[in-house]
Amino acid sequence: MEERVAERLRGALGPLGFEVHAFKVGWYNAVLQPAFHLPYPDDTLAFVVLSTPSMFDKALKPFVNKERLKIIRDPVDQCVSHHLSGVKEIFPDQKVDIIFDYEILPNRRPKFLAQTAAHVAGAAYYYQRKDVKLDPWGKKRMFGVCIHPKYGGWFAIRGLLLFPDIQVPFLEQPAPIDCVSTEERRTELLELFNFHWQDGRYRDIIEVKERYSEEQKTYFSTPPAERFRLLGLTHFTE
Repeated sequence: MEERVAERLRGALGPLGFEVHAFKVGWYNAVLQPAFHLPYPDDTLAFVVLSTPSMFDKALKPFVNKERLKIIRDPVDQCVSHHLSGVKEIFPDQKVDIIFDYEILPNRRPKFLAQTAAHVAGAAYYYQRKDVKLDPWGKKRMFGVCIHPKYGGWFAIRGLLLFPDIQVPFLEQPAPIDCVSTEERRTELLELFNFHWQDGRYRDIIEVKERYSEEQKTYFSTPPAERFRLLGLTHFTE
């Protein structure tokens, strides 16, 4: 069942520059405190959805061109929402729950921890402070970061697709590829991400096969309110 669902998802989302990776809810819940658990049985089938560098040209630009007469407040979020919501149409007989990366709970916590989901699904390795044996940072707070074996840091985690009526007790968990395997490089990665994230050097901690285009880099490095101009849009407000 998982393979059939995955094949249909890849057929629908792959040409738009998205990747999907299957996991069981239990894998995710097992590594988190109860406050962060997804409220589904452990064997529930889920997919984490990533956007790759090609999503900008394959999905975002066509979406903006088609929807430019409508009020667009956040083009990327609305583009992702449009395409992931369209998944329900290819599974008319299945319940599909969608959680987007930008959604938060009333207590301001994210509805899911994106990097943890990517790691347990084998999509990207989530490098954290605990992965550095000789911790040089003392009392400094250090955030972790996911690195994709093909795209390095040039990708984003966009959401989860959950299939509450599909249970996959025999799904085998793939290990994420440990592509930053030395102590020295892991230390460098976390320092680049925590202290120099604006310059994006952490994204190239490995040799990548594809990265954001210059146009895309400019778009994402521009303050959100000014991005509309880059897409030829007028910024509408409520």
